[in-house]
Amino acid sequence: MWKDTNNRVCCMICISLVSHFGQKSGPTIIPVGGRVTLSCSVDDSDGWKYDWFRRTSNSNEAQLIQYFYLCLSVSTSVSVTLQPDWSQVFSGEKITVRCEIQGGGDTEWDYEWKTPQSTSHQTHVNYWTLSVSESSSGNYMCRGRNRRDSYSSTQWSKTITLTVSEKPKPQLSADDRDIPVGGSVTLSCSVNPSSGWKYYWYRGDQSSELLIRHDDVFNSSGKISVSQEGQYWCRGGRGEPVYYSQYSQSVRINRLVTVSNRVVVTLHPNWSEIYHGEMITVRCEIQGGDTEWEYEWETTSSIKPSNPKEFRISSASSSHSGNYRCKGRKKNAQHETTEWSDFIELTVNNSKSNLHSFISNKLNLMFHITLKCEVEHPSAGWRFYWYKTVPKLSDRLYRYELLPGSDSGTEEDSYMVHGQTHTAGYVCRAGRGEPVFYTEHSKPTFVWSGGQFVPLILSFHLYLPVICL
Repeated sequence: MWKDTNNRVCCMICISLVSHFGQKSGPTIIPVGGRVTLSCSVDDSDGWKYDWFRRTSNSNEAQLIQYFYLCLSVSTSVSVTLQPDWSQVFSGEKITVRCEIQGGGDTEWDYEWKTPQSTSHQTHVNYWTLSVSESSSGNYMCRGRNRRDSYSSTQWSKTITLTVSEKPKPQLSADDRDIPVGGSVTLSCSVNPSSGWKYYWYRGDQSSELLIRHDDVFNSSGKISVSQEGQYWCRGGRGEPVYYSQYSQSVRINRLVTVSNRVVVTLHPNWSEIYHGEMITVRCEIQGGDTEWEYEWETTSSIKPSNPKEFRISSASSSHSGNYRCKGRKKNAQHETTEWSDFIELTVNNSKSNLHSFISNKLNLMFHITLKCEVEHPSAGWRFYWYKTVPKLSDRLYRYELLPGSDSGTEEDSYMVHGQTHTAGYVCRAGRGEPVFYTEHSKPTFVWSGGQFVPLILSFHLYLPVICL
């Protein structure tokens, strides 16, 4: 027996090595997969506690082993659980923190805790219930200590982290703010994260009685259909006793009143067919009175208009093709609305072919030539432009000179050339709208003169040009 540097009484230890199968083995041999039992005693004395040391072949110093902490660790498993096990906990909720030990036989345990508020907290029961606050956030771990042998304990459990947030506020939304005649709207209430929440509905103000008391509504997905106008609220609740969220923001639901004003959709210009690149305006017109309106549109086209009175398309394309309708809502009485207008169809033609002209061999006794221009798929609004071809000797091409009176185009699709006495070529094209949308030029058509004039009617057939998109 001796004293160490810390003034502790040390003794010579009698060690017996026993195999896992209860047989004595050599003093330095541990069987494969087995273990040995070490015994330490001080003769003729009571009240001793024992420190254990271990020295390996790589070290000359003995290392202290806190063996009484480890003696039960092989056969026990320790964990901390939260009940309820929500993914997120909110300030004011009641949570039970429990220390669970599996294994250890019929050992009676005391429990030691490490919490955000304390590095050492001991209880005789394996749980406690607390009303959490944001200061409760942090790491929790526990271990068991043998009640009969205070020096025997399990290992510490793995850490479990508790995150506490401030009381949540639900989000309330409506698929529409207006109840149609004979219909209803759907309200949706949600608290995120959504684990375990039931939803409670109110109409009027926050002090109103519950709108619906049926449990199947409380257990729903947070949706409810309403057909009465009014101010609506909701809140969530979960747990036992019920923990309530804050109230949501309110949503005002109105019952629509239909006014008698007639609504129509018009196209400007009102041509039966629109070509790629043309300008067009789709207009909502409400007839009767001097009321100020807000406008709402529905369309089957891929481009949706916003809510002004008219939808101006600066360059039409196939994406604008579709049916359009609109309705109006009074600015000073949002619950008063018109019926929907009838649909009007807008068709944008992207298919255009090259312009073409041809000569009709119709003789004329007068010394003049009649030029005639035709547009494929005739439609309203076209004016016709007439040109004489002038050769460009440098590149064997032509330039076009407007014929007299053709600067602004002509409403007539024919043009008469007087006093033709020599060979010449002619082309035409058509245009409409503001700014002017033009077809391609026709192919040049020539009148040949060999000393005698041959009067002709030249007929140009125009096709709209192909645009590859």
